[in-house]
Amino acid sequence: MADNRIKLARGLRRSLDRAKNAEQLSIIVRYTPSRRIMRHREPAPGIRESYNYRLRPFVHMHATPEAIHRLEADSEVVRICEDLPVRAFLDTSVPTIQVPRLWDVGLTGEGVAIAIVDTGIDSAHPDLRGRIASVTDFTGDGPADQHGHGSHCASVAAGSGAASEGRYRGVAPEATIYSARALRTSGEGMMSDVMAGIEWAVEQGVQVISLSLGDTGPSDGTDALSETCDAAVEAGVIVCVAAGNDGPGACTIGSPGCARKVITVGASSDSDQVASFSSRGPTADGRPKPDVVLPGQGVIAARAQGTDMGTVVNEYYTALSGTSMSAPHAAGVCALLLQAEPALTPQDIKARLMNTAVDLGDDPNAQGKGRVDAWRAWHGDPGSPPEPTPPAPGPGPTVGQGCLAGLLQLLYWGRRQD
Repeated sequence: MADNRIKLARGLRRSLDRAKNAEQLSIIVRYTPSRRIMRHREPAPGIRESYNYRLRPFVHMHATPEAIHRLEADSEVVRICEDLPVRAFLDTSVPTIQVPRLWDVGLTGEGVAIAIVDTGIDSAHPDLRGRIASVTDFTGDGPADQHGHGSHCASVAAGSGAASEGRYRGVAPEATIYSARALRTSGEGMMSDVMAGIEWAVEQGVQVISLSLGDTGPSDGTDALSETCDAAVEAGVIVCVAAGNDGPGACTIGSPGCARKVITVGASSDSDQVASFSSRGPTADGRPKPDVVLPGQGVIAARAQGTDMGTVVNEYYTALSGTSMSAPHAAGVCALLLQAEPALTPQDIKARLMNTAVDLGDDPNAQGKGRVDAWRAWHGDPGSPPEPTPPAPGPGPTVGQGCLAGLLQLLYWGRRQD
């Protein structure tokens, strides 16, 4: 007979050994595909269910050690994982990746929906106001952004630049925005809430999901959050995920950046090199990651009302660094490509970005295939990069100046400010 102990994911056994008898642990249970997960069924002793997911047969629950051991013995239980914490990833952006050339031919993301699963959104910000189709909250604190990270990421992907007369315009300034709040005001949250946010976004019919969050690596992509991301891709949604800010060491990409089907995005620097803080592969099972890199240093974008994270520029903008900024850059580029060619699949888009990326001459587990070039990706041309479009005082955000400085902040991995 098979040993039921293998059903417990790494780390959960230790948590069980430390837990008191009546203490309920937050866990995610994966059932066999044949089991029909019923809502509102009679709860078992010692178990309190929260979410019943549909993209994969997962159930989020709180359970006592005794109840978890009973689940171990259930033949329909495949794996039991601890519900682990995740955090927001912080550390010549748009012109560097040739986006203004796509604006010049009329590609602005119009008609494409991007979901930001993060700390919420400041719906009153001039760059985001009137562009938000729907918001939801999985933290219990309400959908408004009381932290700032989610609004900044939404602005990088799809901000209009209205408060700066177009200077700090996002990549896809006419895309529609959906916001799922899965991280609390501290910038931290749980995998189970992020999974719920992803599933909500898929059900809303978005074409792109941006995730600037995760846990520490390495990981092999079999955790519940990574599987949920892959399921979203299988459902036809492009998922762009920040690689993390634990570089420059190897094997520092955790979940969900280790997921197999997502676009895992590292950070490039002002000098068009891989940023030192950008997490590196390979994954725990030996796969190369990230897939590509995009600007993530000193990126100026929306500042949520009442927040002061990053290097504050003015009332409406702040500068942040990290792969958190790189992932929404990728999401915006995906929106532009989908506007141009709506029939492209997530696999097509990922291949386009990777096959046309600019080789920065670094290790594949640092740069992936290289730095994304939106113009080349639109043409599907892997040849020599075109002449860069110089930054201008008109549309298009600028980046922060000088070298990165400052100390790591406890709430963010690898966060650096100008």
